[in-house]
Amino acid sequence: MLSSLKALNLLVMFLLELAVYAAVVLWGVAVGDAWPVEVALGVGAPAVMMTAWALFGSPRAPYPARGGGRIVLEVLWFGAGAAALAASGRPRWAAALAGVFLVNAALRRLWRQ
Repeated sequence: MLSSLKALNLLVMFLLELAVYAAVVLWGVAVGDAWPVEVALGVGAPAVMMTAWALFGSPRAPYPARGGGRIVLEVLWFGAGAAALAASGRPRWAAALAGVFLVNAALRRLWRQ
């Protein structure tokens, strides 16, 4: 039973990562005033986020963040997703993303995932 909950928690973590990308795309489209700017921000901002996660956050990262650095990375990463949702006019979604992240992070720390 516990192993199933742990697996579910890791799935939620992955879905949260994808939600950050979606939030950044929404932000890019929302703040752009012309379609070229919307496209540039909607594509460029997630590309920057993907690069940062690939370098420091992914399981196969060449420079993996560990310990306190990992906590800072996650807070900045998921905080950026929540901030992007809030800035794009979706404060309730931002609060939901932040809340799910906090529960997920607490369970990952408790279960040493």
